[in-house]
Amino acid sequence: MPETNTTDTASSTTTEPTTADGTTPTDDLVTTGHTLTTPDGTLDYTAETGRIVLRKEVLSDGTFEGHKPKAEVFVTAYTLDGADPATRPVTFAFNGGPGSSSIWLHMGVLGPRRTVSGDVDAPEPPPYRLADNPETLLRDSDLVFIDPVSTGYSRAVEGEKPTDHHGFTPDVESVGEVIRLWTSRNGRWLSPKFVAGESYGTLRAAALAAHLQDRHGLYLNGLLLVSSVLDMGTIRFTEGNDLPYALYVPTYAAIAHYHGRHGDTPLDEVLAEAEEFAARDLPWALRQGARLSADERADIVSRLARLTGLTESYVDRVNLRIEHVRYFTELLRDRGLVTGRMDGRFTTWEPDGGREHMSDDASVSRIIGAYSATFNHYVRHELGYANDLPYEVLSLDVNRNWSYSDFEGRSVSAVDDLGKAMRANPHLRLHVALGHYDGATPYYAAEHVLAQIRIPDELRSNVETAYYPAGHMMYVHEPSRRQQAADLAAFVRTSANR
Repeated sequence: MPETNTTDTASSTTTEPTTADGTTPTDDLVTTGHTLTTPDGTLDYTAETGRIVLRKEVLSDGTFEGHKPKAEVFVTAYTLDGADPATRPVTFAFNGGPGSSSIWLHMGVLGPRRTVSGDVDAPEPPPYRLADNPETLLRDSDLVFIDPVSTGYSRAVEGEKPTDHHGFTPDVESVGEVIRLWTSRNGRWLSPKFVAGESYGTLRAAALAAHLQDRHGLYLNGLLLVSSVLDMGTIRFTEGNDLPYALYVPTYAAIAHYHGRHGDTPLDEVLAEAEEFAARDLPWALRQGARLSADERADIVSRLARLTGLTESYVDRVNLRIEHVRYFTELLRDRGLVTGRMDGRFTTWEPDGGREHMSDDASVSRIIGAYSATFNHYVRHELGYANDLPYEVLSLDVNRNWSYSDFEGRSVSAVDDLGKAMRANPHLRLHVALGHYDGATPYYAAEHVLAQIRIPDELRSNVETAYYPAGHMMYVHEPSRRQQAADLAAFVRTSANR
């Protein structure tokens, strides 16, 4: 059999083989017009919603055999009517997981309509509500939300393997192809361009900055990194890796403070002490191991217990190494409660008081119903797009089986990609949004990674950070949502006009 080579590309027309029902996959975009009232006035905008077909060039024995469909990727694009594309920014946005759709950023903070989910003290009851979002980033930038393959309505086409898309490099390539294709089809190569990612999406965004430059010559103005994790080694509690045990301590201290374990001490004082401890004494103690004297160990145990709100006995038993899910399960055990991982402000009842790992993350289960219900209504009844596939809000199967084969024997990281992109494009700016109660991507770990990006000192001013008294999806907290919307808008305006 002749050898077959493939190169990823995309095309709006094809003569490639059809599916079993005799049809060829084609774009199924739906266009609708909308109006939104904001503090700045009325916005008239167009929404384009649906799936676009990604294709790959097929070569057999060196002979070009056409563009073969490989995936249908669901996008929702919002463009301001009458705007000049030469000056109007466009922001491409997605969430992470891996395995998450873009529903969180779309309906939480960036889009023109938003999900009302409620917060810790007042969760919204079903059947839930939609509301206008007058703080939408659409005031300052067109928006394109992308659901990676096997999330949302995005799927591999018939005859293609979904797992071929479930990995670090193929994911970056397919999302990058969506960005290139949308930019070309909509005449936006000269527009200021931004990429916004949340959680694993920040890793994807950093890798995309380098990929888009290298593969397509597409240079970005900025990255909006929400709940950032650029190096998985900072959050993975694996044998021989003591880094997360220290980098999580400030987040543990913040969560302990929220739940009353620090009395009247102001949060900023608690965090300052925890950060200093995590930067110096705790890493030293972990490296010393059995070489610690009894007095030295007792001092570290006492300080770590006080900062985290745990008992000295527990800290001693776990050998100074507090794993994060065990922490969320242990902190409020005496109350029969566990805290959330995504947002440590949330709590729920734990039915098994002896459990080592909590059975539910309330910071997800309390809000996912609202996001799912409102988006499924919104996409059909307001955006006019009907699809009988289930909208995959968050696929745990994709997450569990994600491939990191590119990083065998080393940490999964996009830090070098980001440094490369910034050195080649000194105008590339970063906005990093961090929640103090985020137990999935802790803020101090993000700070650690940002300090490791290999860029010259004169580019350090291209990196800005913003902090919120909330968790991973900080926009669930209404004051944080409003502040974050203002911060993101200011960043886009400043970065687009440099």
